[in-house]
Amino acid sequence: MTYAEAIQFLYDLRLFGAKFGLENTLKLATLTGNPQNQLRFIHVAGTNGKGSTCAMLESIYRAAGLRVGLFTSPHLVSFRERIQVNRRLIPETEVVRLVGKLRPLFENFSPGHHPTFFEVVTLMALNYFTGQKCDLVIWETGLGGRLDATNIVTPLASVITNIAFDHQQWLGETLGKIAAEKAGIIKPGVPVITATDEPEALTVIERKAREKDAPLTRIQNSEFRIQNSELALLGEHQKLNAELAVAAVRVLQQQVPVAENDIRAGLAGVNWPGRLQLVQRPGGQQILLDGAHNVAGARVLRDALEKYFGGTKRTLILGVLQDKDWRHICETLAPSAARILTVPVASERTADAPELAWACRLANPAAEVFACDSLATALDKVAENDFVVVAGSLYLVGEALERLNLSPVPGGERGLNEWSGTPCAAVQSVPS
Repeated sequence: MTYAEAIQFLYDLRLFGAKFGLENTLKLATLTGNPQNQLRFIHVAGTNGKGSTCAMLESIYRAAGLRVGLFTSPHLVSFRERIQVNRRLIPETEVVRLVGKLRPLFENFSPGHHPTFFEVVTLMALNYFTGQKCDLVIWETGLGGRLDATNIVTPLASVITNIAFDHQQWLGETLGKIAAEKAGIIKPGVPVITATDEPEALTVIERKAREKDAPLTRIQNSEFRIQNSELALLGEHQKLNAELAVAAVRVLQQQVPVAENDIRAGLAGVNWPGRLQLVQRPGGQQILLDGAHNVAGARVLRDALEKYFGGTKRTLILGVLQDKDWRHICETLAPSAARILTVPVASERTADAPELAWACRLANPAAEVFACDSLATALDKVAENDFVVVAGSLYLVGEALERLNLSPVPGGERGLNEWSGTPCAAVQSVPS
């Protein structure tokens, strides 16, 4: 099998959609010797900030000399971004080997219970991290938490970044229901650290922690001790993510000791592309890339633009997925730009660029607004603009990284991010 054939095999698993539940994942784990039992984890869930928090945790523990596995999703350009050890992407040869190891196991599943893409990738990661003898794995949920394939592990700590509206069709229409799914990663006696401040969501997390006798640590906005000078990542929200990561490290200090200078070095050296990533082009043009893929993320981007680029005449390239609250995303971001170009995202779930343009005109009648047929067209049109923001979807950011030649690995694998899920009603009916 070649790497291209292995990727095609994974791509074909999209046929089986995304199922919520742990049965398949547990069965695959059993068939491969339960690799999760040989590893230590920090499990991270939440609506926004999961990836950044994971990147900070990974960087801190790597600075402390540990061999650290990192499992995140979606990827921006290459599938291999999802599975890393000490920030080195899983080699193509290992992707081929692990696909070859797992594919024959499918004969143990009936047609109606075929493993999905994310279930298979979860077991690829577990088997790879075990073979790499990782000291610790930073383990990000895919969607939700309670019924997410990653939830077969018992971690050293459970981290819940925040709760906001996103994926309502799968997780529920209220913050309380969404929080119940995210809080599903809480395990008996395992400490929980959260930056959630929405009262409805926090009530659910506190109740679940009490039920599980899990010690709860809360991080609040007023408690910031992290300064921007200590962080490699832009944004006020990253202070909160950093404080959350540091709190988790300190909660686990007896099990996994980390010196204070390693914490500082980890925060100063963290790298997480596509989140308020400022790029300086050869001709002097600045491009800010940010995956502001929901309303809460759009507000964070808007606030960051005002704080860091207040006097800049901005051009916005915006592309959003149809199943997101794209109207409110447009309302949030359009007033921040003098010129707006809406584009389709390279996804079958893309929102219509003319519809986005209509919403942006309503939100900012003074702006020049254009609907473009592609990101490539939009980038050509803004070549003379000094400051450009590309935002609205991580898929769009990934495409921008490729088109701007900023990706360290070959692309062509963003289609693996596509999936379809089980409706929320089906999810909610499954007992906890």
